Amino acid sequence: MFTLLLIIHIMICVALIIVVLLQSSKGEGLAGAFGGGGGVSGAVFGGRGAASFLSRSTSVLAVVFMVSCLGLSLLSTGQRSATATTEVKSAVTEAAQQDMARQQQQQATQQQAPAPAGDQTANPEDIFNQSATGQKPDSGK
Repeated sequence: MFTLLLIIHIMICVALIIVVLLQSSKGEGLAGAFGGGGGVSGAVFGGRGAASFLSRSTSVLAVVFMVSCLGLSLLSTGQRSATATTEVKSAVTEAAQQDMARQQQQQATQQQAPAPAGDQTANPEDIFNQSATGQKPDSGK
């Protein structure tokens, strides 16, 4: 149903474009190129018949275009809500979730592991005092 309405919508668009381009304006537009100045279209539609026929067809096609747009939007909303209920995961989402789980697991193991007994880590307070006084910290010798 959606595909059929989409095909009809595209045909309406093409017809609307053609009808609008055939209408004559101050510069005669595309209608002048096809004899809109009174040539063939004057014989087919009459003196003023081409303008009224084209303007009526433009109005009708514009209304049909709006209705088909509304129908397509309603049908596409129904399709989206049907697919939204089923959970679809992409490969990128799954890979990102696995990476996050792996990082959390690594952080948890690093926090649980005790520091080695002989580890001499620098105290930030000592580093600040050293830079402020210019003295080197005691090495314990």
